[in-house]
Amino acid sequence: MITSSEKQYVELYQQARQLIMDHAPEAMNTVRDQAFEDFRRQGFPSKKVERYKYTDMQQLFAPDYGLNLSRLKIPVDPYEAFRCDVPNLSTSLFFMVNDMFYLGHTQKENMTIGSMRDYPEIVSKYYAKLAKTGDDGVTALNTMLAQDGLLVYVPRGVKVERAIQVINILKATPQNAQRQVPDLMVNRRVLIVLEEGAEIKMLFCDHTADDRRFLATQVIEAYVGENARLDLYCMEETHLKNIRVSNVYIDQQRGSRVNHNVITLHNGTTRNKLDLTFSGEGAECECYGCVIADKEQHVDNNTLITHRVPHCTSNELYKYVLDGKSVGAFAGRVLVEHGAQKTTSQMTNQNLTATKDARMYTQPMLEIYADDVKCAHGSTVGQLNDAALFYMRQRGIPLQEARLLLQNAFITEVIDKMQLEPLRDRLHYLVEKRFRGELNKCAGCKLCK
Repeated sequence: MITSSEKQYVELYQQARQLIMDHAPEAMNTVRDQAFEDFRRQGFPSKKVERYKYTDMQQLFAPDYGLNLSRLKIPVDPYEAFRCDVPNLSTSLFFMVNDMFYLGHTQKENMTIGSMRDYPEIVSKYYAKLAKTGDDGVTALNTMLAQDGLLVYVPRGVKVERAIQVINILKATPQNAQRQVPDLMVNRRVLIVLEEGAEIKMLFCDHTADDRRFLATQVIEAYVGENARLDLYCMEETHLKNIRVSNVYIDQQRGSRVNHNVITLHNGTTRNKLDLTFSGEGAECECYGCVIADKEQHVDNNTLITHRVPHCTSNELYKYVLDGKSVGAFAGRVLVEHGAQKTTSQMTNQNLTATKDARMYTQPMLEIYADDVKCAHGSTVGQLNDAALFYMRQRGIPLQEARLLLQNAFITEVIDKMQLEPLRDRLHYLVEKRFRGELNKCAGCKLCK
C-alpha cells in the first residue's frame, strides 16, 4: 500500500512530468518513465528491508519539500563567496549549485568535466546502467526527478595529474523569488567514466549556504576500465538541518584500482550506500570511512562489495567517534560468488562512543560461495580508556584535552590511509577542529552567516 510520503512524489511526477522533461536532456528522459514505474511499485524502502534497517526513509521524505523544476537561477557566485574549510588543495576547482554545474562544460588536461546535457552520446551509453531503478526506491526517485548532472570523462591512457575538487553548495533562494523557500529538495547525479589505463583523483565537498532544511539525494555511477585508477573522496560539512542520502555505484574491470573514502565531519542525517562490483580479474579496492558525530546527528553507512570474478582484493575500514546523543550505523556485506576463487577481503568497523547516550549499530557480514578465499571481518564498540585518561591527567593534561587527544588518535588511522596528500594533511587539522567544536567557525565565509 502506498504511503502518504510516497503519494506526494507520485502525484508530483504525474503533474509535472512534462515540465521536468522540458528542462532535462534526452539521455536522462529515456529512463525517466521506467524509474517512475519502479518507484510507484516499490516506494521507499522500509526499516524491514535489511539494507535500510537503521534509517527511517519514510520519515526523511515525508515533509513537503520544494523543488526547482523550472531551473531558476540561484544568486550565488561560489568563486567569490566560498571561503570554507577545504580550499587551496592544489586542485582544479569546480562548483555544483544544488544540482546544476556552475560554469557549463570544461575541457581540462585531455579530460572532460561538465553538464550531462552537453555530452549526449557519452551519457546515453552509460547513464542509469549501474544504478538500477528496480532495485532501490531512492535511486528510482532520483532518476525520475533529476534534470541534469555532472559528467566526468577520462579517455584511454589519460592520467589527470591535478586532483579535481567539486564543491556541492546547497542554496534555497532562487533569483527574483517572492519569498525564500523554507525547505528544498535537490536530486544530484554524477557520472564518472574512466577508460582503459585512465587515472583521476576526485574530491566532492558538501556544504550548505542557507539556514534552511535541505534534503539532497545523490546518485554516483563510476565505470572504472581495465588498469584504470579512481580515487574518490566524499566529504560532508553541512549543518544539523541537512539530510543527505547518497547511493554510489562502482564497476571495476580487470586490473583496476579504486580508493573510495567517505568523511562525515558535520551533518544532520546522513545515509550513504556503496555498491561496488568486481567485473574483471585482478582488481583491487580500498574503502575507508571516517565519522565524527555529536548532538543528535545520525550517520548510516551501508556497503556491498561483490566479488564476481577470481583474484580480486577488497579492504574496508570504517571508524566512528560518537558524542552526545548521536547515532551511528555501519552495515557491510562482502559477497563472494561462485567461481570467485583467490578472493582476498578484509572488513573492519571500529567505533568509539564518548557518552552513555550515544548509540552505535554495527553489522559486518560475509557471504561466501567459493572455497579458496581469504576473508575476514570484525567490529568493535568501546568507550575512552579510563586508564589512559588517568595516565594523561596525572601528567598535567586537562580532562577535556586528554579526551580530545585520544579521540584524535583513534580516527587518525583512517585519515593516514588517504592517498590525496593535501587532503590528508588538511583533515588532520579539520578533525582536531571538529573535536574542539569549532568546525563551523570558518573565518571570512560569506555563505555560512
